Amino acid sequence: GRRAAIALGILFLILLGTLLWGLRQSSVRISHVEVYGADASLADYARSATQGSYLGIIPRDSIFFFPASRIRTDILAMHPDIAAVSIFRNGLTGISIKTDDRAPIARWCGLAPTAGVEEYCYVFDASGYIFSAAATSTGTINSFTLYAPLAGDTLEPLRATIAHVEKLPALFDFARQLDTLGSPVTRVVLRDDEVDDYLASGTRITYVLGHENIAFTALVSARTSLNLADGSLDYVDVRFDGKVYLKRKK
Repeated sequence: GRRAAIALGILFLILLGTLLWGLRQSSVRISHVEVYGADASLADYARSATQGSYLGIIPRDSIFFFPASRIRTDILAMHPDIAAVSIFRNGLTGISIKTDDRAPIARWCGLAPTAGVEEYCYVFDASGYIFSAAATSTGTINSFTLYAPLAGDTLEPLRATIAHVEKLPALFDFARQLDTLGSPVTRVVLRDDEVDDYLASGTRITYVLGHENIAFTALVSARTSLNLADGSLDYVDVRFDGKVYLKRKK
């Protein structure tokens, strides 16, 4: 029994040594990193994460034990415009990195428009996540600009989330529906539980957040008595169910 135990112990050490020796061979260690559909410099995150070894024994660049989670976390932490990172083994000596970029839904330019102040805007994705400053060349799905509070107590827009994010899809749909009534929306201002849609004609539409269907139905029912395209109206108030209040410009 004792000899058998010693023999098993020796066999285990031999197998362990062989395994550790095998893991250190260049034939199973990452020597090249490919990046698909993104900046090739993202490969540097993988090269950095695979330096050194675990406990001084297993190399971090082993194709079997490389730190994929750390590589993914590092990339996402430094690139808020990237929504997801996929990492694949490419044979026994390489890995491939593929990224999915965030799609800019619209521009966010602060809490409210301020006359005479140059705006600094950002773009956000469908989840309301603000991921980049808005360059003049930035194309967005919606042409209008959003003004809205941010969730939480943050004052830094980048990486923040717009408040009431779950209600944004209906808010955007309503803004696009207003185009069919004669004038496109240029600005959307979200204030607590109320929304102001400013049309290119100069008219403001005010309604209660979450009541988009009710507001649009009221506007359609009153469209024969109001013109949203010619700029003759200062504002139209549809905050009250079944009622349409308006003020004409003098």
